[in-house]
Amino acid sequence: QVRLVESGGGLVQPGGSLRLSCVASGSIFSRNTMGWYRQAPGPQRDLVATITSSGSTNYADSVKGRFTISRDNAKNTVALQMNSLKPEDTAVYYCYIGAGARQYWGRGTHITVSS
Repeated sequence: QVRLVESGGGLVQPGGSLRLSCVASGSIFSRNTMGWYRQAPGPQRDLVATITSSGSTNYADSVKGRFTISRDNAKNTVALQMNSLKPEDTAVYYCYIGAGARQYWGRGTHITVSS
């Protein structure tokens, strides 16, 4: 089993910045993808950004140029630096780690972008 714990959510004004962090613990497999997904009110959980253990990144078009994902393989952590936040970024953000059929999720952290 793998446990993921997110931190760093909260309320921020439009145009502001936040940094999310996630630490993974447990039976972590060496080659994996870590990342962030988000879910606004409704059933759909959308990709925000992912990063492989070799450092390859992938971003949703809506966050390119504003968000930056990074990871520390030695510490089993992944971070998401979010700049120029918009009201439409409001959602619950979930940390993710996966490799093939093995996928784990954090419990989520709320971000509200509002004036």
